[in-house]
Amino acid sequence: MQDSKSKKIVFLNGKFMPMGDVKLSVFSPGFFYGFGLFETMRSYNNKIVYLDQHIKRIKNSCRLIGIRLNYSADKLKDMIKKTITINKLKDTYARLTIWKSFKGTDILIWAKTYKRYSTLKYNRGFRVYISRYKQNENSFFSQYKTTNRLLYELAFQEAKQKGYDETIMLNNRGYITECSRSNIFFIKDKQLFTPSLSSGCLAGITRRAIFDLAKKYNIKIYEGNLTLQDLYEIDEAFLTNSLMGVMPLASVEKHRLAKGVNNFKLTRFFIRKYNCLLKNGT
Repeated sequence: MQDSKSKKIVFLNGKFMPMGDVKLSVFSPGFFYGFGLFETMRSYNNKIVYLDQHIKRIKNSCRLIGIRLNYSADKLKDMIKKTITINKLKDTYARLTIWKSFKGTDILIWAKTYKRYSTLKYNRGFRVYISRYKQNENSFFSQYKTTNRLLYELAFQEAKQKGYDETIMLNNRGYITECSRSNIFFIKDKQLFTPSLSSGCLAGITRRAIFDLAKKYNIKIYEGNLTLQDLYEIDEAFLTNSLMGVMPLASVEKHRLAKGVNNFKLTRFFIRKYNCLLKNGT
């Protein structure tokens, strides 16, 4: 008797098939060396948020690291949408993975129901840990979502084991870069601050959406080198990624942010505006 996972339909190398029928070589460069890329996307009411931007990023990354991709942007978008439709999903987590194989390139698309964080979690915010693992700001790979995620996974597991939701990562110069699965924003005197890309953080899709919203509503935003001391002196903070959207940051280890989450007015503003984008399927 098949379990529910084996009945899910995935797209693999040009064909739709049950997840239980997928067979992949553990000897491929993608598995041996983490020689691959991925994008995680959120679909809300059958509309994939920022799909064009996700596809543009992974195609550009393929070109830069030498993975040959024989699918057009339109073909990739069509296959992602079909994977979601075939599985009869509405509020969805979808993942596109592309990696180097013996013969060229393998591509896998799979989707599942997205389990949203509770309203209570968005009201209370995340508690974060400061990781002992450092991001290399000079690394070529910090700007790419490669399947080699060991650094980030170790940092995340370290935080989870200590009872935290996420972890802040510093670079080799001691500046804040990002969290293990999200970008970070500070708010001080109604202005936004976020680590610059030169710090080693990923140019996140939702990060870009916050920049666009800030510009639209005439909110000043600055990129630069930010320290833990800067973090302890801010009014508000939030984290972003394509799945959770905008999440308030309540505390850093034992330090609670100055105003308290209940007073995070600008953070709540960005949550509302981003959720409007989500519902409109931007």
